[in-house]
Amino acid sequence: MLCQLSINNFAIVRFLELDFKTGMTSITGETGAGKSIAIDALGLCLGNRADANTVRPGASKAEVSARFALTDIPLAKRWLEDNDLELDDECILRRTIGSDGRSRAYINGNPVPLNQMRTLGQLLIGIHGQHAHHAMLKSEHQLTLLDSYANHKMLLDSVSASYQRYKLVEKELQLLQQSQHERIARKQLLQYQVEELNEFDLGETEFEEIESEHKKLANGTALVQACQHTLFLLQDNEQGAVESVLNMAIDHAQELEGYDPALTTIGNMLNDALIQVQESSSELQRYLDGLELDPDHFAYLEQRLSKIMQLARKHHVNAKQLYQHHQSLRLELSTLDSDEEKLEEIAQQLENCKQGFVANAKKLSQSRSRYAKELDKQVTQSIHELSMPKGKFVIDVRFNETIMSPNGCDTIEFQVTTNPGQPLQAIAKVASGGELSRIGLGIQVITAKKVATPTLIFDEVDVGISGPTAAVVGKMLRSLGESTQVFCVTHLPQVAGNGHQHMFVNKQSKAGQTETSMVPLDKTQRIEELARLLGGDTITTNTLANAKELLQG
Repeated sequence: MLCQLSINNFAIVRFLELDFKTGMTSITGETGAGKSIAIDALGLCLGNRADANTVRPGASKAEVSARFALTDIPLAKRWLEDNDLELDDECILRRTIGSDGRSRAYINGNPVPLNQMRTLGQLLIGIHGQHAHHAMLKSEHQLTLLDSYANHKMLLDSVSASYQRYKLVEKELQLLQQSQHERIARKQLLQYQVEELNEFDLGETEFEEIESEHKKLANGTALVQACQHTLFLLQDNEQGAVESVLNMAIDHAQELEGYDPALTTIGNMLNDALIQVQESSSELQRYLDGLELDPDHFAYLEQRLSKIMQLARKHHVNAKQLYQHHQSLRLELSTLDSDEEKLEEIAQQLENCKQGFVANAKKLSQSRSRYAKELDKQVTQSIHELSMPKGKFVIDVRFNETIMSPNGCDTIEFQVTTNPGQPLQAIAKVASGGELSRIGLGIQVITAKKVATPTLIFDEVDVGISGPTAAVVGKMLRSLGESTQVFCVTHLPQVAGNGHQHMFVNKQSKAGQTETSMVPLDKTQRIEELARLLGGDTITTNTLANAKELLQG
């Protein structure tokens, strides 16, 4: 509940420090005294917008702070814990606005973004303004009122989550569909290119092998001649074959070894050299014997190499890169094929998401229909009490799965008939201003009983109501105050008299400056204030007697 509100240099308020109690608090005052200023100031602590005009003239800044007890507000306590802002069982919201229009927000002394203050504020206080019944004419607000009464947050969250999943998959499908034409054209080109390269069937190392063998066969005659000449030098040259010369050198080395053992290594090295020459000769001879200069095979290699070069130019790659290019095209084609499969898969996934959303939306719609019937009876009873004895109120809930939104598939229409024999019609078409005000007030009070917000403020919601109807409104708000902290700004004595406590707003002008104050009234002062509301500035014995009758407790 709201325990204390402090206001400094806000509008025409220089300083106010107000302590509040449980139950219903009536707030009255003369016209123009600033009855709603405290509520406007409190709104700043709830994250409402502010500008430099809210700062009292001559002051450097305005400051408003509100202290709440959180004993019976588990949602607010959990939010503070989740955001590391908890402070025992209390919460202090503070807002400052400089004369330059800059504002700062604090929760339990910690600076916070305004949206955090706004989020927390919604868990602490609900404000019903004097024009709230006009918003009731809008279908989306009617839906909000019904959902608030039904309090089926888990169903709403489930529908919202399934709707978001549906939209994400829908977007993914749209992106794939938008690029489908490009993929089809690319796929046709790739299929032609891959089929051509598949038919050629180039091996991974084939180009290097062909290039090497082609070079060997192209130089076959020179290769044979070079081999033969090398063998001649190693073995067959009568004037000085390498092998013969090495044998002679070994003989001389052995002779030298007899003279000096230190030269033994010379003979060993020459022997090694002879072995190497002999092995080289044998290897070269084997190569020459196995060398085949097949002109048909050479022609095949020539044709194969020419085709490789042609395909490489066609695909704008180096001949050595043609095989890898082929594999890349095959992979891309495979990916495009999988995209087509993915398109079908996502289309099916989208349908599954839609079915899941519709199933959740149906559960939500069933809950809405159930609570709508319950609310129908209560609002109908309420408007009977509010001087519309023949009135009937019905909430028409229509499910249409083609209407998909985060709030489900329902369209909501508040319908009413105010006179016997008249059919139910949309509330905007039937209800007069006064009737709309009474219906709206009845709905606000009834739904407020079901909402977890511990403090409710009704700012002149009784406009357009008078006489016996006003007395009923007062009793309704007092009854609500038995379970919820209620503040009611009113000009009606029948409503104000039902408050558990009463605060009076007064405006005074001194030394060219205007100040507003708000003070609690005792029983005697309350009777006098109710008498003033009844009879104006002239208070008589009769108005005092009537005021005593109006005062409840």
